[in-house]
Amino acid sequence: MAHYRASESKREQFRRYLEKAGVLDSLTSVLVALYEETEKPNNALDFVKQHLGVAGQESADTEALQQELRDVRQRCELLAEENTELKNRLQRYEPTQEDGAAE
Repeated sequence: MAHYRASESKREQFRRYLEKAGVLDSLTSVLVALYEETEKPNNALDFVKQHLGVAGQESADTEALQQELRDVRQRCELLAEENTELKNRLQRYEPTQEDGAAE
């Protein structure tokens, strides 16, 4: 019986934690919105994610990061090409150490 009370106490602590953090209110309002939908969505989980702000925020962040990654990769490629070109030009104007030692 003591074990039952201990686990019940942990559950109650966890419930208070969720309530204090606003999780219960958020979930309740999303579930009420889902219940009140006249045309139920095909994917209830996507509905919940979208209404909790997870899907929209994640996809916006993901898209921004993917665009930034594309930009950085393109810039890196341009810099690598420029570096190669500059090295080739430098070779024409400055003899390498081996060439200088032979003179």
